[in-house]
Amino acid sequence: MRGLWWWITSLMGDKDYERYVAHMSRVHPGEAVPSERQFWRDRYAEADAKPGPRCC
Repeated sequence: MRGLWWWITSLMGDKDYERYVAHMSRVHPGEAVPSERQFWRDRYAEADAKPGPRCC
């Protein structure tokens, strides 16, 4: 059950901001990390600007 929950939340993008913060601190340690709210705004704006194949 735990594995299924992990898969569903990963598929839906629930952990994307956490992964982004980890990436920024590892690869770009001196740069400012945007807030979670700004991260999602930027992500959705980019998806709208560059539409591609989507499942839904």
